[in-house]
Amino acid sequence: MKQELSAIESLSKKFSRPIRVLIAKVGLDGHDRGAKVIASFLRDAGMEVIYTGLRQTPEMVVNAALQEDVDVIGISILSGAHNTVFPKIISLMKQKGMDDVLLTGGGIIPADDMKKLNDLGSGKLFDPGTNTDEIVNYIREEVAKRRNF
Repeated sequence: MKQELSAIESLSKKFSRPIRVLIAKVGLDGHDRGAKVIASFLRDAGMEVIYTGLRQTPEMVVNAALQEDVDVIGISILSGAHNTVFPKIISLMKQKGMDDVLLTGGGIIPADDMKKLNDLGSGKLFDPGTNTDEIVNYIREEVAKRRNF
């Protein structure tokens, strides 16, 4: 336990403030259990989490991310609309100059589509059942690369 606390303290010193993550459900996808689970374990990992709730538009998500000054936008998607939602969010983020914000997410996204979305500018996308430590570590590493300390 003491070793874990030491690692958390060392990360806290590295980051000038906690990592801020916006979790969103975009479109008509009404199943938010996974998004709430993700939000919970990110909070347990010491991150500040803003959950936007269901049926958000890409514009609402990007505007909320700007208002909340987040480091990460996490999209939970099960509806199959990932090839529409992610490119729209990427486009809006570029328009707003959000180059330092990580866009990541997960849900039911085929591997070929994940690759295409990564090529467009999304960060790593996660399948259901991904180990939560993998997600937490990925976010920490990516935010550390993007932040100006």
